[in-house]
Amino acid sequence: MAGEGEFDFIRTRLAPLTRGHPAALDLTDDAAVLTPAPGCQLVIASDMLVGGVHFLDTDPPEVVAERCVRSNLSDLAAMGAEPLGYLSSIAWPRNLAQAWREGFVDGLASAQQAFALSLLGGDTTAGPGPLTISLTMLGQLPAGTALLRRGARPGDDVWVSGSIGDARLGLEIARGTMPADPFLLERYRRPSPRLALGQALRGLATACLDISDGLMADAGHIAQVSGVRLELQAARVPFSPPARAWLAGQGPDGLVSLVCGGDDYELLFCAAPAQREELAALAARLDVPLARIGAAAEGQGAVLRDAAGVVIETGAGGFTHF
Repeated sequence: MAGEGEFDFIRTRLAPLTRGHPAALDLTDDAAVLTPAPGCQLVIASDMLVGGVHFLDTDPPEVVAERCVRSNLSDLAAMGAEPLGYLSSIAWPRNLAQAWREGFVDGLASAQQAFALSLLGGDTTAGPGPLTISLTMLGQLPAGTALLRRGARPGDDVWVSGSIGDARLGLEIARGTMPADPFLLERYRRPSPRLALGQALRGLATACLDISDGLMADAGHIAQVSGVRLELQAARVPFSPPARAWLAGQGPDGLVSLVCGGDDYELLFCAAPAQREELAALAARLDVPLARIGAAAEGQGAVLRDAAGVVIETGAGGFTHF
């Protein structure tokens, strides 16, 4: 990717991903120039994904690109932001085939089309290490309306969107350790960032984040920053039909595996009990299932209880880098 080869790649493959966005300046300058809408604040989220850690070395390049974009968009959803565009910085392994890079760009284009997104800038380089991709998402929202992890209060309900654990099982399918299931595999490969839900939760949710590390780990993040304890009920955690079928053949460890698995990219949020009817109407309007899975209380940490009220041991609760 050195010399003219790098710049040819930018001109022929990356520049079209700007979709003519004026902030990108056709990728001919060293930075983008972006103006948010009047009365709005910028929301900026950056994530780094490393081959063999955040995605499988055997994942097709199109899948890697879509997972990168979609998982990063989920950070904007968790803040209640509307996407404006993104920056992409990639360190390609020197021995990576040109066809793989081409497939990756095709995956970026597919994800962009799905979310009306434009590439605004970034960097490309090559090195001896694993494939490393850093995306920086730029979004906006009305000033003072951002959803934060702090703000949950004792007595608040705890809600989650969609279903939990599908990506955990989809990962096993991708690894070849479980029988194929197209629904579960797709939930791992192409997560759905809850952008419309996040924007609709502005003014309703007292605290919010997206579930990337695992339901229990991320519940612990809200609890820590908000200074409360989140009491979750195992019987209320939503599972898809394929996940429930899998659970039926597992022991107690199966439940723990799903609530700690990560990569769900659903929204976990708290809201006052007075918002229950409005949230039910919101779920119907957006066609996004919302489940009330517990409550915030005085104390610290996050716990999962069975039907008898006994705490289920979940260990660290999810993925940690170190």
